[in-house]
Amino acid sequence: MQIILLEKVANLGNLGEVVKVKDGYARNFLIPKGAARRATQAAVAEFEARRAELEKVQAEKLAAANASGEKLAGKLITIGQKAGVDGRLFGSITNADVAEALGKQGFQVVKAQVRMPHGPLKAVGEFPVNVALHTDVVVEVTVKVIADND
Repeated sequence: MQIILLEKVANLGNLGEVVKVKDGYARNFLIPKGAARRATQAAVAEFEARRAELEKVQAEKLAAANASGEKLAGKLITIGQKAGVDGRLFGSITNADVAEALGKQGFQVVKAQVRMPHGPLKAVGEFPVNVALHTDVVVEVTVKVIADND
């Protein structure tokens, strides 16, 4: 299916590009999310008329993400979890736990923005975790997992 992108999509293209994607990806994800439209003649003409407005909105989102990224970069988040004597956790720390801990510190982050390169954390220690605030803004935070054996 040919679609026109209404915002930058990672690994796909930039604002205004007409790309070919699988029908299900377009119908079930990109179009409902508002990131794309079918590339009909009318849609392309409407996009060209609104291009400046959409570029302005994207620039504002990028500026807001950069501002949040500067505040968030290098933060240390401490999360307590029950652990055994050998330092392994009973359970694990997931991206939802990291997003919740960031929320308690005043940062609006959803769990889909938290990227854990080696999967869930299963041991006590400090681990680097990436937070993607925008497709162009990815910051690294440090998660310190401590044993919380009450």
